[in-house]
Amino acid sequence: MTPDVRDRAGRPARVEAGQGDDCPIPATSWDRALHLIGQADEVALACHVTPDGDALGSMLAVAFVLRSMGKRVVASFGDRQFAVPRLLRFLPGQDMLVPPEAYPAAPELMIVFDSSTFERLGLLGTNAAMARELVVVDHHPSNAGFGTLSLIDAQAAATAMLAEQLVYRLGGRLDRDIATCLYAGLVTDTGSFRYSSTTPAVHQMAARLVATGLRTDEIARELWDRSPFGYLKVLAGALERVTLEHGPAGGLVWTYVTRVDRAAHGLPYSELEGLIDIVRRADEAEVAVVLKEDDQGDWQVSTRSKGTVDVAAVCVALGGGGHHKAAGYTSHDTVEETMAKFRHELRKVS
Repeated sequence: MTPDVRDRAGRPARVEAGQGDDCPIPATSWDRALHLIGQADEVALACHVTPDGDALGSMLAVAFVLRSMGKRVVASFGDRQFAVPRLLRFLPGQDMLVPPEAYPAAPELMIVFDSSTFERLGLLGTNAAMARELVVVDHHPSNAGFGTLSLIDAQAAATAMLAEQLVYRLGGRLDRDIATCLYAGLVTDTGSFRYSSTTPAVHQMAARLVATGLRTDEIARELWDRSPFGYLKVLAGALERVTLEHGPAGGLVWTYVTRVDRAAHGLPYSELEGLIDIVRRADEAEVAVVLKEDDQGDWQVSTRSKGTVDVAAVCVALGGGGHHKAAGYTSHDTVEETMAKFRHELRKVS
């Protein structure tokens, strides 16, 4: 199918569906997904807890197309305190979001985005397990395919790249709302085109999205150049306690933020998303780790590697997942116990 993509002047631009001959998703899987959607009156969409731009943006982009097809659309994510992170509140389509308690208990068709396991769906993991058909759209290498149908491409720089293909295959066309959602996903997971996952296909997709008339400067400001004053205070505390360790992995830099730290400055958990990207700058460290205590008292562990160490392997061993250079998991232990277990697994892959 050739999607109807137009530039800001309304001129049609020919863009072929599919990501190339090396796309690992077979045509039969795409066809099956289209058949399931075509047969459904209601489609339930979900993404991972504490959604980032790729998760929420991919989900909302597809939601727009489904709604234009006349489908009933319900979209959500499984956080106990259901709220869109502040930095993503500029995304259009949030009128389609519902809290987890309003989500279908056993959806006929459920599509999940950017989630590598049931656990990453939080409160909606049970709903996913009860779904008659569960389509998984994802790009994480650690995703073994937990649904009834997998649309997984571990080579894709972002789930948004797969969401764009789904938009096209459904007969949708890029407008500014859909493009805004997809662009947020693309720039989030490529680090604004700085990461090694940035390929010619990434830039080609960005060109298609920008051609709809996006204000990329405004999107960048919302994603990276705004924060409440309390973030600066919490950041200062985290950097004050940051630790550099030398070892077989080529150096480890890490720190943590407690919920007491956040409460002192009225900072919600979602505001901590970019902290790992500051800590990882240390030249002396190959691996960076940030422990963030959530509102339930669990530690959400974010990890980054400069390339030598496969942090996904470490995080998978500890119950999580992700990519070679960026991965995470949840720990129910203390800070000291969490880091001891992390170091133990890190030595195995170093």
